[in-house]
Amino acid sequence: MPSPRFHVLIPSAGIGSRAGVAGPKQYEPLAGQALVGHTLDAFRALGARFATIALAVAPGDALVQRVLPDFPRSGERLLHVGGATRAGSVRNGLAALLADGAHEDDWVLVHDAARCLVTPAQIESLITACESDAVGGLLALPLPDTLKVATVDSRVQATLDRSDKWLAQTPQMFRLGALAAAIDQAGERVTDEASAIEAAGAAPRLVPGSAQNFKVTYPEDFALAAAVLASRRAAPP
Repeated sequence: MPSPRFHVLIPSAGIGSRAGVAGPKQYEPLAGQALVGHTLDAFRALGARFATIALAVAPGDALVQRVLPDFPRSGERLLHVGGATRAGSVRNGLAALLADGAHEDDWVLVHDAARCLVTPAQIESLITACESDAVGGLLALPLPDTLKVATVDSRVQATLDRSDKWLAQTPQMFRLGALAAAIDQAGERVTDEASAIEAAGAAPRLVPGSAQNFKVTYPEDFALAAAVLASRRAAPP
């Protein structure tokens, strides 16, 4: 059997209603290019690692090629298969990769379009930790803050032990066929790929990520992301 290949799938069909911008947040300008362009750059830096880098956008998306004029390049795929939910977009994207020649035993790294600060080193650390794992895994961050449970009237009901709590990030890396089957079984209610794999009875590996690998969600996140990018550019080589 040939060695499993690695594919990247970036679901990019949402609009990001909490971001306070007029259009899809992934297409908002950030430090000289569309937000999702920074996301793509991190994976392109490891281009030899990947058989495919795919972007799953909404059917009829007329903006994507305007804001990403150099996409797709060789080995990249623009998939107009986005669904009504994140899980739907991922499932449709997996089906498109399989139809395009990917194998069920290949690895797929699913990454949020709006996590534009992920670094090639973080991606590589996930691959190194998971490529020999029976299940796969995800970047995640040990919870740094005190965690409260609220009552219905927004008062503290309890404080939870945070020692075993992690914040899920992306990429999340699983076998392509196993992930597709898990999403089919769990349905589109799952909010990340690890949840679908967990529902199928497996335990994904947690790989330490970075606090900088946050998802741009709220209006103030754009300024924070721009500051991080500026600090990286100003850092000595």
